[in-house]
Amino acid sequence: MKQDIYKIDNSVDRLLKGKNTLFLDAKEFKIITSKLKKKDYKIYYPYKTSEKVILYKQELPSVSLLKIKCYQKLKHNEILGSILNLISSSYIGDIIIDDDNYYFYIFSELKEFIKNNLSMIGKNKVTIEEVELKNLENYERKFEEFEIIVSSLRIDHVLSKIIKTNREKVTDKIKNKEVLVNFEILNKSTYILKENDVFSIRRYGKYKFIKKISITKKNNYVIKYLKYI
Repeated sequence: MKQDIYKIDNSVDRLLKGKNTLFLDAKEFKIITSKLKKKDYKIYYPYKTSEKVILYKQELPSVSLLKIKCYQKLKHNEILGSILNLISSSYIGDIIIDDDNYYFYIFSELKEFIKNNLSMIGKNKVTIEEVELKNLENYERKFEEFEIIVSSLRIDHVLSKIIKTNREKVTDKIKNKEVLVNFEILNKSTYILKENDVFSIRRYGKYKFIKKISITKKNNYVIKYLKYI
């Protein structure tokens, strides 16, 4: 996509001029760093196991940690969707749900705008407050761990088992560009999952395929995967 190419080229250009990038996902990080020498950048991790990072050359980027206060339980996709109604995803870092506490990282220049304009998430009223970055600097991403039996490592087989639907509906989701694998839109239902592949399904969440554990007597596979919390 032209927008993706622009972000990559713009990020490289900013770094070579001594400026920082916007938030980068794993795919963007890999592409951008492949175009640079190691001396051309440093990596800023907002917290210990941060997925989205920022590259910079000299000065640390100015990032803020915002906490969402709400009396109702919120979902990751609801939070993300509400924020994306206000700003581009490139200005948002990871969204963290820690029990009933909700946080997200953002460039400091936008924090007042978000605090003044993000008042609803889904049908729930929320207030936004800034907290110190050190509150989550040692936070480690949490997962739910699952083991299931599947007839194939094809992604349509695995997804149909995970979200408890038939393969035809999974194929429809793939055709509608609702499935990502390693941060790219999945184009074919025959893709074979590999160890540590990260995949997401719109409205169902984000997952990581860990490995094939064993084969049953009926030649099915026992696999392990993680669901992001």
